[in-house]
Amino acid sequence: MHTGSPPARTPLAVLALVAAVAALLLGGAGPASAHSGLTGSDPADGSVLASAPPHVTLTFTETVGLSEDSVRVLSPDNERVNPRPAQHADGKANTGRVQLADGLAQGTYTVAWRVVSADGHPISGAFVFSVGKPSETAAEVPDTAAGDTAAGRLHGVFRHVAYSGLALLVGAAAFVLVCLPGAGALRPVRRLLAAGWAALAVSTAALLLLRGPYETGGPLTAAFDPAVLGRTVTGKAGGALVVRLLLLGAAAVLLRRAARRAAAPDGREEEWSPGRRVRWAAAGLAAGLALTWAAAEHAAAGIQVPLAVAASVLHLLAMGVWLGGLVTLAAVLGSRGAGGPSVPASAVGRFSALASAAVAVLAATGLYQSWRQVGSWEALTTTSFGRTLLVKTAAVILMLWAASFSRRLAGRVLAAVGTAGTTGADAGAEPVREPALAGAGKAAAGPAHGPGAAAAGVEADPPAPGGADGQRRHLRRTVAAEAALGVLVLTVTTVLTGTQPGRAAVKSAEAAAARGPQVRVVTVPFDTGTAGHRGTVQITLSPGRVGENSVEAVVFTEDGGLAAVPEIRLNLTQTELDIGPVDAKLTDRKGYWAAYDLRLPVPGEWTAAVTVRTGDIDQATVRAPVPVTGRPK
Repeated sequence: MHTGSPPARTPLAVLALVAAVAALLLGGAGPASAHSGLTGSDPADGSVLASAPPHVTLTFTETVGLSEDSVRVLSPDNERVNPRPAQHADGKANTGRVQLADGLAQGTYTVAWRVVSADGHPISGAFVFSVGKPSETAAEVPDTAAGDTAAGRLHGVFRHVAYSGLALLVGAAAFVLVCLPGAGALRPVRRLLAAGWAALAVSTAALLLLRGPYETGGPLTAAFDPAVLGRTVTGKAGGALVVRLLLLGAAAVLLRRAARRAAAPDGREEEWSPGRRVRWAAAGLAAGLALTWAAAEHAAAGIQVPLAVAASVLHLLAMGVWLGGLVTLAAVLGSRGAGGPSVPASAVGRFSALASAAVAVLAATGLYQSWRQVGSWEALTTTSFGRTLLVKTAAVILMLWAASFSRRLAGRVLAAVGTAGTTGADAGAEPVREPALAGAGKAAAGPAHGPGAAAAGVEADPPAPGGADGQRRHLRRTVAAEAALGVLVLTVTTVLTGTQPGRAAVKSAEAAAARGPQVRVVTVPFDTGTAGHRGTVQITLSPGRVGENSVEAVVFTEDGGLAAVPEIRLNLTQTELDIGPVDAKLTDRKGYWAAYDLRLPVPGEWTAAVTVRTGDIDQATVRAPVPVTGRPK
């Protein structure tokens, strides 16, 4: 066995894991952005109704999940007036409807809603409507984002931990099954497998407990409420977490059996080669674990769901094989002690080929997911998802660039090993004791120099003068850079899963634009021709849509103070369709003039004619355009 020089005292795997934990703790977990959007409501936001409606209906861009408190309608006195929980309207999964109590009094009512979008993230909001006429309201509505709660922040942290655990578990297993079967008996690899499994199991259990208060916005103590947990496990996201725990139980059995077979009866470690059944079982468990993410997050919503789910599974597995395999190889090659484990150069070559395949899969599935979730080139720079995706792409490119340096340096180190000579018939079995992480994303790309480099499948430059020690030191630095960039890629990937996809963001913005502003405010100067009888009149039309509207008129003096006038008249005309004039029939409200039952029949640009009388004979009529939108779809 080749002993070589002692490896680094601090294993790179430990450094990578510490960097991952630091990135997770320092980076935090911000609130998830809205992944669906409200496209409309009936009654509309800000509308004034002549009589109380029988129910309130909300329509969203995607399928939403409803709970007992998904929609609350609060009276002006902050009392709930919907006796039963929300249901989907007419069987449409993208709607929510609540029945209202009979005999609602006049005043302004607040609708507070919180639903779960199709990709598993909660969204919330509120709007108001009035019966008879607007009034003051004491309704209390949370002013924080849907995920900005104690449970939401913890949920985000454990999502980071879960992704890290999956990458470590899948990568270490793939390294043992494909690159170096004998590594299953090595203590560093067993520890990495155990660490990956434990991180994934603990985070999954925590996510299952936190899911209820995360969705409903309840207190952190609700995580231990049996009723809340019961509702969680029957939902799509909770069911996926339960399946993940079951798969992890099966994985624990497989890992335990493999560990027993790898250990000799007297406690010594011996090489163990897993069979075909073990490989197929491990592959099936890995795919099943990845599916628990794909079936409950972004891939489960939007267009081409079956293809998106398959692409998401492949993307997660490729990520784990590349990043987790990199950490595993670093842990094996960087283990301490002259009598520690050694790795044949051929294993480095196998990992190089495996990592290259993983990068190819990541590129293909990443391009597809980008097209599906971003939707347009413009959304790359105008949406949070697109900008975050650009950051991830830059990090991946930097990681591949660092990998190219590692590949060249590893080739030189392996060439030095080859020139040292070997008496065995198989030069490819020559062990390498330093972190020759050749091609953490690149396969062999040209003739190699030396039998060790040929077996590793990497391009080997001639050894540098002065031996391989200097090259090894450079190699450790490039591998450390690779590991750090890998942590960045993993962190940005987790952030992406908590960000509204660009296509959905554009759709939500278009829906909001179609609804138009909730209030139309028009300010017009007037002059009656008499000194001291000039100023401005402000007309406020709410919500400025087809149907019933409220309108208020206020007069200001030249210096901006409020002015009391004996009369204001308002007429609206739709010139193109020859409709009107429609008299708003404003009445004096002691300081302002208003009407709460102005009905506008068609959308388009209306002309408002405002007549302001400031004295017995002094008056002026001014005109201004007022856009009116149609009803939200």
